[in-house]
Amino acid sequence: MNKKYDLTGKKFERLTVLKRVENSKSGQTRWLCKCECGNETIVWGNHLRSGHTRSCGCINKEVCANLPHKPKHGLHGTRLYRIWNGIKNRTNINQIKNNAYKNYSGRGINICKEWNEFISFYNWAIKNGYEDNLTIDRIDVNGNYEPNNCRWVTMKEQQNNKRDNVRIDYMGECHTLSEWEERLGMNRGLLRNRLYRGWSIERALNYGRY
Repeated sequence: MNKKYDLTGKKFERLTVLKRVENSKSGQTRWLCKCECGNETIVWGNHLRSGHTRSCGCINKEVCANLPHKPKHGLHGTRLYRIWNGIKNRTNINQIKNNAYKNYSGRGINICKEWNEFISFYNWAIKNGYEDNLTIDRIDVNGNYEPNNCRWVTMKEQQNNKRDNVRIDYMGECHTLSEWEERLGMNRGLLRNRLYRGWSIERALNYGRY
């Protein structure tokens, strides 16, 4: 592996990288890390470098435990509750007759145990930028609904992360834009921006690398 992209032994907030493990289904690099609290967890490389993931989840639990108010479950009519309920329905393996089944449960996409309780999902949403004009988006479209794989984005941003996102075939390899960015250590969106400005694929992928 190129030493430039080898994260073994490096520390990111509370996480120390132990070794690289198998890539995600979409080709994202993943690393086994040891948290200061003693737990081990697997994290995407770009999440470590960007600061998106800073612990095994213990930081988020500490923050939620110290929230100034504990929301009562009188939130059934709220937009957040409808979003959560929609996720539960889409990932319910017993909903085989549901039109969304083939795109979610049918593909092995689930909701994490932590979010089986609405309050846990509510706390995560409020602490991670939820606004009424945003929608929940899975960063890895083949991954589960869980804190490390979800974010709040505009509808336009979500459309850019669809499974039918553009793929680039170069030097015998074929990947989506986000997969190329991960492999080359680019900031998210940089490759799309270069191509939008009319750059050739070769220049867009290699500019600044040599």
